Amino acid sequence: MLETGLLVPYKKLLVIFFLITLSSVSFSQIYPDHAVDSLLKKGINEIIKQNYDSSNVVFENLKKDFPQLPLGKIYLAANKIAQAYDYGEPFDNQFIQKNLSDAIDQSKSLIEKSNKNIWDIYFMALSQGYYAYYEALDKNWVSALNEGLNSISNFNKCLSIDSAFYEADLAIGTFKYWKSRKTEILNFLPIFKNEEVQGIELLKMAIDHSSYNKYLAMNSLIWIYIEQKKYTKAQQLAKYALEEFPDSRLFKWGLARSYEADSVSESIKIYYHILNSYNGTSLYNYILIKHIIAQQYYKLGDYGKALKLCNDILSVKNIPKYLEDKLEKRIERVKRFKKKLQKELSK
Repeated sequence: MLETGLLVPYKKLLVIFFLITLSSVSFSQIYPDHAVDSLLKKGINEIIKQNYDSSNVVFENLKKDFPQLPLGKIYLAANKIAQAYDYGEPFDNQFIQKNLSDAIDQSKSLIEKSNKNIWDIYFMALSQGYYAYYEALDKNWVSALNEGLNSISNFNKCLSIDSAFYEADLAIGTFKYWKSRKTEILNFLPIFKNEEVQGIELLKMAIDHSSYNKYLAMNSLIWIYIEQKKYTKAQQLAKYALEEFPDSRLFKWGLARSYEADSVSESIKIYYHILNSYNGTSLYNYILIKHIIAQQYYKLGDYGKALKLCNDILSVKNIPKYLEDKLEKRIERVKRFKKKLQKELSK
């Protein structure tokens, strides 16, 4: 598709922002209705634990029992997106698009009736955020950028109504940091001012004050610390989150990545935990994670183990077409890496 020059710096920003903030789960502030709040807690926790079928049942009940709210539609789509992304599978486009479009329309109708209701605006921001993330994954960059900025605008409206609406701080803080990092060469322009520090402070505020959202704020901050090479801080946060969700791949990915710099052997161990947690159900992650582990063995000088992993990857047959396209560049990198390893072993 046609891309403008201005759009290009945002592409990585959009993916990073929505992967970190929205891909797996987005907690909501405590909703006034106890029954709604209870269903949200249960369904969201099931997503974090990768129990997607259980989460789907919970959000179907939320949609059925509270049809006047768009929350059921939003989280049914979010659960589908999370599962597909986690396993590297094709998206159920029709299901996701319908639920998010209906949620946006329903949120708009609610706002038109009472534009000062913070929850109605939050529903719109959340719906737009998930739609932006979905569009970014599908590489519809113009639509993703538009929906993403609309989402942030509505999160800001939530804060203008209630400055203690800390779930908005999570989204805005993450966006401010990564916008500043990925457009830093444009910081001389007024619209691209550096807001890294402000973004981090907003995330810390969400961690300190949010009833549910602190774990997502932690995940955002984990990856920020990794990007800043503050690996010890990233490890501390990841371990804290894993005390609550010990089997969650969401936090294990950050922990494994943070160990790559100062404890490669520990990193390898965690990557194997992640790989084994799929129980052979994700060919995409079989290839991705084995390639990552092979690179860690290379750092240790264990070229034989690295080569074996490359051979495992390259021996995979009958890869589905959608995965062939998705993994084409990675497979080429594995082939080049294998040649490099063979040269090292022949010395």
